[in-house]
Amino acid sequence: MTGQSDPSVPDSIGSKSPGPRSHPVVDTAYGPVRGVDDGSVKVWRGVRYAAPPSGEFRWRAPRPPEPWTEPADATRVGPACPQPTDPRIPVDLGAPQGEDCLTLNVWASSDTQPGDGKPVLVWVHGGAYILGSAAQPLYRGGVLTGTGEAVVVTLNYRLGAFGFMDLSSFSTPRTRFEGNLGLRDVLFALQWVRDNVAAFGGDPGRVTLFGESAGGGIVTTLLATPEAGGLFAGAIAQSSPVTSVYDAGRARRVAEQFLDVLGLDASDADRLVTAPTGELLTASKRLFDDVPVRTPGTLGFAPIVDGDLVPDYPVNVARAGNTHPVPLIIGTNRHEAALFRFMKSPLMPITPEAIKAMFSQIAAEQPDLRLPTEAELQAAYRGRGKTPGMGVARDIGFRMPSIWFAEGHGRVAPVYTYRFDWATPMLRMLRLGAAHATELPYVWGNLVIGPRDPTFKLGGLKTGTAVSERVRARWLNFAAHGEPDGLPGEPRWRPYRESDRATLVIDKRDAVLDDPDRDMRAAWGDAVLSFR
Repeated sequence: MTGQSDPSVPDSIGSKSPGPRSHPVVDTAYGPVRGVDDGSVKVWRGVRYAAPPSGEFRWRAPRPPEPWTEPADATRVGPACPQPTDPRIPVDLGAPQGEDCLTLNVWASSDTQPGDGKPVLVWVHGGAYILGSAAQPLYRGGVLTGTGEAVVVTLNYRLGAFGFMDLSSFSTPRTRFEGNLGLRDVLFALQWVRDNVAAFGGDPGRVTLFGESAGGGIVTTLLATPEAGGLFAGAIAQSSPVTSVYDAGRARRVAEQFLDVLGLDASDADRLVTAPTGELLTASKRLFDDVPVRTPGTLGFAPIVDGDLVPDYPVNVARAGNTHPVPLIIGTNRHEAALFRFMKSPLMPITPEAIKAMFSQIAAEQPDLRLPTEAELQAAYRGRGKTPGMGVARDIGFRMPSIWFAEGHGRVAPVYTYRFDWATPMLRMLRLGAAHATELPYVWGNLVIGPRDPTFKLGGLKTGTAVSERVRARWLNFAAHGEPDGLPGEPRWRPYRESDRATLVIDKRDAVLDDPDRDMRAAWGDAVLSFR
C-alpha cells in the first residue's frame, strides 16, 4: 500500500507544541498499518479499505483488497478519486488524483487506546457528487478529536461518472457494469469501520455517519437503504440535497449522453473499461456542465433509485416510516444559494427564467403535483424584491427537502433540525453570508486554512472560535449518546416535532426557535419535488 505526501499537514499534526513523534501500528482485518503520533493526536492516513477500482473492476462494486503482512505505511494520504478540475471551484484536494483511491484516514487522540470504545464520527465529503477528497485540509481531524472525545474517520469514494453513473443496462457477457458505485464505496468503508475501528479505540456500536452537501445526500440516501442497516447508530446531514435522487430511466438517458460525448454507442460500452481516465473525466465535465443548463435544478451525477440498493426515493421511504431508526441531525445554511450565485454556477436555478423553466419541468413530469403560485411565493419571500430567486433556490434545493425528510424520519427516531446563520464580516461584504458550505470550518475547528484564507480578514475570529466550540460540542455529544447537548448555559436543543418544530439557529448567539420556516412551509405545502 502506498500513499502520497500530504502538503496540507504541517509538522504538528494535532497540537501547537507537539512532542516526539512515534509510529503506532494497528492490526486491521487486511493487515497492519503504521501511522504517526505527535504526542497529541494519532493519525493513520491512506488506509486501504478496498481493492483498486481499476481495469475490469473500474465499473464494479468495491471488493476486499489483497491482504498484506508487513506494516503498511499509513503516514501519507492516498490519492484523491479522479475528478475534473473546475476553476469556479478552487478546491485543494490535499493529494494528487489516481484510480487507486479507495482509502480512508483515522484520527484519534494520543491517549486513545485499542478497546477504549470511544464514539466514532465517519465523514463523507461533499462536492456535487463529482468533486472533493478525504484529504482536503479543511477535514483534518486533529481539532475535532484532539480532546479525546471521539475517533474520526474521513473516507474517499468514487465520483462523477465513476461513482454515480448507471451503466448497468449496457452490461454484456464480457463486461459487467454496476450502478450506485459511490454509495457502495461508502457502505464498504462503513463495513471496514465496523470490523476494524475498535483496534483504533473506537466503538463500532456508536458510529455516527456525517456529511455535507453531496456527502449529506449520501447520508440521507443511506438512511433509506436497507443494506446500510446496523452500520451506523446516528446520522448528521448538513445541507443535504435530499431529493436529488433520480430514477433508472433518467440514469440510462444520462449514460447514453455520456457515451455520445465519447463518440460511442451501446455496442461500444466495453471500451469504457480501458478508456483513458482523462477522456472519461473530460466527458464527465461536459455532462456535469450541460445537464443543469438543459434541466434547471438537476445534477449530472447523483444516486439512482435502482430498485436494488436504493429501493425508493429517500423522502418517500422517510414518509412511510421505513428509514433506519437512528437519531438524526439535519439542517441547512441561511443563504445556501449565495455560493452558486457567486460562482455563476448553473447547479441552482436563481434567475426568474431558470426558476420558471424548472417549475415547467416539474409540472410536465409530475402533473398531479401542486406547486406554489406566484402569489404564494411572493407572500413567503416578502421583503426580498420582486424576484425571490435566492430563497426559492435555497428552499427547493436544500431547506424544504430537509424538512420533508425530517418530518418523516421523526416518526421512527429523534430528529434535530438546525439553521446555520453565522457569517463573518468578509462573507457579508462579499454578499455570501451563511452560504453553502460555510459551516464546515466550525464543525471541524479548522477556522483558518493557510495564510491566504480570507474568511476572517475583516474580523470575526473571536466570535467564530466560540461558534465552533459550540457546534463541535453538540456534534460530539450527539455522537456520544444521541443527544446534541450544548456547552453549559446554552439552550436545550429539542427534537423536531410537528407541535412546535423546534429549530436550533446557530449564530453569534444560538437560539432554539419554534417553526422559523412557517411562511416558507405554507407556500410549498405538502409537495415533494423530485425529477424523474
